[in-house]
Amino acid sequence: MSTNDAITQEMRKVARELLETKAVGKVIGWGVGSKWHPTQPLIISDPADAEKLVWDDFAIAGTATYLLNERDHEHKIAIFVKGCDSRGVNRLIQDYQIERERLVIIGIPCSGKKDPRMVQQQRGKQGDIPLDKKCQECRYHNPVVYDQLLGEPVDITPRDDRMQEIIDIENLTPDEKYKIFTEAFSKCIRCFACRNACPACNCRDCIFDHTRPQWVDKSNELADNQMYHLIRAIHMIGRCVECGECERVCPQDVPLMLINKKLIKDVNQLFGPYDAGVDLEARPPLVYYKTEDPEEFH
Repeated sequence: MSTNDAITQEMRKVARELLETKAVGKVIGWGVGSKWHPTQPLIISDPADAEKLVWDDFAIAGTATYLLNERDHEHKIAIFVKGCDSRGVNRLIQDYQIERERLVIIGIPCSGKKDPRMVQQQRGKQGDIPLDKKCQECRYHNPVVYDQLLGEPVDITPRDDRMQEIIDIENLTPDEKYKIFTEAFSKCIRCFACRNACPACNCRDCIFDHTRPQWVDKSNELADNQMYHLIRAIHMIGRCVECGECERVCPQDVPLMLINKKLIKDVNQLFGPYDAGVDLEARPPLVYYKTEDPEEFH
């Protein structure tokens, strides 16, 4: 039995027991998609549906953001998490979106997931499919928080060049930088997939859904696209958990993590080393304030 198959069996066993004993009301994990490669998020509440859970090379989709659908309920939730997902869960707890006591977190060490889009480029062939870009740059292959761990922790040396692309852009002229991001934002269709997939984008009332005042026009203009992405990026400062889901789900391949990583780099330089969602007790920069702050605001 392969490691993936063994973990799949453990997932099903744990989920079934939790639902049968009513220890939780729902379980969030992954299930088989419409084809062999696009494994999809799966939410179950019936113990019989535990057999639908899977762990394979394409279980790349984040699970943390689905907790937002449960924040107004009272039942407990079991959630399977990879390292990136676990950081997202911590982010939601820190943002007071869900209580830690309501969660049964089941961690699964992850050495990286394959890019399902590459399968499509290979016309569905099961060949040598590379890891998704976000997995190639991952620094937390083991969950940072869990109640139960399935499988053995993995020991993978993180790449030390994940900020090189940011450094290269920083060394360009202002006109060259503007050209890069103008071309990137011009592709955006403002479908909000990036917002919907992001565990740190968890406002109940999003300003981009407002018409009074209307922050961005409904038409697909470059200026409005720039406004949308820059406002969203500012909201992510000190909060992005680097799960890469925003960029992965983008149908237009907008390089959204370029913005997020630039801000992460700046935060680390200005406030010291900080990785969002890793330490539940650590206070994120630019999130807290003091009423006795000596600065005057007008």
